[in-house]
Amino acid sequence: MPGLTLPPTPHWVPAPPTKEELEYADLAVIDLAKADTLEGRRELAARARDAISKQGFFYVINHGWTQAQTDRVFDIADVPFAQVSHEEKIRFLGNGDAGVYQGYKLRQYWHLNGGVHDQVEHYATNCDVFGREHPEPLKPFLPEIEAFAKHNHFNILYPILRILALGVDLPEETFVEKHSFQGPAETSARFMKYYPRTDDEESKTENVWLKGHTDFGTLTLLWSQPVAALQILSPEGKWQWIKHIPNGLVVNAGDALEFLSGGYYRATIHRVVQPPADQRGYARLGAYYFCQTDSNVSLASLVSNRSILDEAGVKPRFEDAEAPTMEAWRKGRTRSYGRVELKPGKEKGTEEEVVNGIVVKHWN
Repeated sequence: MPGLTLPPTPHWVPAPPTKEELEYADLAVIDLAKADTLEGRRELAARARDAISKQGFFYVINHGWTQAQTDRVFDIADVPFAQVSHEEKIRFLGNGDAGVYQGYKLRQYWHLNGGVHDQVEHYATNCDVFGREHPEPLKPFLPEIEAFAKHNHFNILYPILRILALGVDLPEETFVEKHSFQGPAETSARFMKYYPRTDDEESKTENVWLKGHTDFGTLTLLWSQPVAALQILSPEGKWQWIKHIPNGLVVNAGDALEFLSGGYYRATIHRVVQPPADQRGYARLGAYYFCQTDSNVSLASLVSNRSILDEAGVKPRFEDAEAPTMEAWRKGRTRSYGRVELKPGKEKGTEEEVVNGIVVKHWN
């Protein structure tokens, strides 16, 4: 991170890891130290291809940052929540109505179930960190936030995109070329804080904090933290917990990657639920990097070797001519999430909405 003297801020002390016996998903581990050579990337491509096509999630280790650097990111992640007044948060409101999350999404904005709204607050900035205004308490940390975004983009996102391109027989730079850092894109660094809920809220939502859903971008990079709350829907239809990996990342595929891969890399169905009993009462602070292609990119399939899709038994969710752009898909998903009335889905336990002519499912 730039500079030897960093601006002071209180140290974030996370919850102790849970001691409860949970059913964890068995996820692949991608060691980015192997991505420096073509041989290593090919090895990782087979592993990541299998993980993403079947579960949509994998862990990443050896990403180039130390535990101390990661701890510092979490210290900074709490600044927009703990050190900014409600009045100033309102000034920087960017809750998704404009089709993009920039600034604050405050609590109680998304409707969950039974009249209950969410208890998650987040602050986001696109990669042009210095190109927009921020709350005063956050300004001393902007160089470090930009460094966080750059590290995610160039040292984690790009190697993973090269690996995934190899996995579907594409030139290594195919996906990379569509993900500018400060181009016409809305890839963003985002800090999120889930607050404990009342017993009444838990009862009315059956302990679900965010319904099962898919992310709308290409990849989501989640810096692992110890509060157990994230679950994925396994290929067998079971909700399984995601285990905390110290100084590791949890990576999942979103809609845009599914579209670009012709359905091969499936978007991950995941949800957030009440933590186990020994972690209740703790806030769940998260640091994320939500990745999207450039806004004008068509989300039509890039996989030219159709036999790859045929052998996997998958097909695109729409014809190439009907593919939305990243901007259209982002705006449609962002404006509707938690704000529109969902209709019962065809599959048991699902609800549906239509965005850009494409059915979007939610798992309740």
